[in-house]
Amino acid sequence: MSSVRIECVAKEGCRIGESPVWDEKEDALLYVDITGRKVCRWSPVTRQAQAIPVDAPVSSVALRKSGDYVITLGTRFAALKWKEELVTTITQVDKDKANTRFNDGKVDPAGRYFAGTMAEEIRPAVLERHQGSLYTLYSDLSVVKHFDQVDISNGLDWSLDHRTFFYIDSLSYSVDAFDYDLQTGKIGNRRSIYKLEKEESIPDGMCIDTEGKLWVACYDGGRVIRLDPETGKRLQTVKLPVDKTTSCCFGGKDYSEMYVTSASDGMDKEWLSRQPQAGGIFKITGLGVKGVPPYPFAG
Repeated sequence: MSSVRIECVAKEGCRIGESPVWDEKEDALLYVDITGRKVCRWSPVTRQAQAIPVDAPVSSVALRKSGDYVITLGTRFAALKWKEELVTTITQVDKDKANTRFNDGKVDPAGRYFAGTMAEEIRPAVLERHQGSLYTLYSDLSVVKHFDQVDISNGLDWSLDHRTFFYIDSLSYSVDAFDYDLQTGKIGNRRSIYKLEKEESIPDGMCIDTEGKLWVACYDGGRVIRLDPETGKRLQTVKLPVDKTTSCCFGGKDYSEMYVTSASDGMDKEWLSRQPQAGGIFKITGLGVKGVPPYPFAG
């Protein structure tokens, strides 16, 4: 194992940093600040982050085949034109629910945008249970709902052979797998592949590496863990200098760097004085594995 290095690269603390995505065209890291209501892009060249403000909690961002980005904003799937700072609604979900919002989202290998909802939080991870659902936005801009009764819809990714969909509903403290049909985008046969241990706390965002192993950011656990989805075993733990680690992705020239987002919401002054980098974006090098480039939304 090579020596692992952790560096806080974007120090302008997010309230809830989330959904890191590497944008190869721009050689930059995209991410969102959910409660800060902004979409951010950090450049490793300038070491600066640009931010575009939006009008609702923005919970995920994804690349778009036709250029620019798609985002989940409040209960809307929306398009974002970066240079123009222009957001246009594609479609809305959960119209019957006044207090829900989207949470994590990711594009599948066929270019469909998967994203789930949750109830608005009273305080971090405290909310009305079973209010969320999991949706897919297809390339023809139609939406399918897979299931409801979700607490906090979170991390998602697909196996390297595209036959398994991995998913986290945070308050179940479980990483789940489904059979996946790439042709149709249908999921089935849900099962748990890993239950989090007490000190790992709450499973949040997730990504996969080129060896088919999963990396899960542990909210309130201050770490990312590497799991083998075949055996259900934890292979590695990387601890970070902040408790509220929220999500992770691979990026950089050859996808050998890991980027981890974090949050500062729900931390009092004393806690923040102990963890001044809370809400920062962290780069981890020396993991000895690479990630899979993100898929763009086909619509």
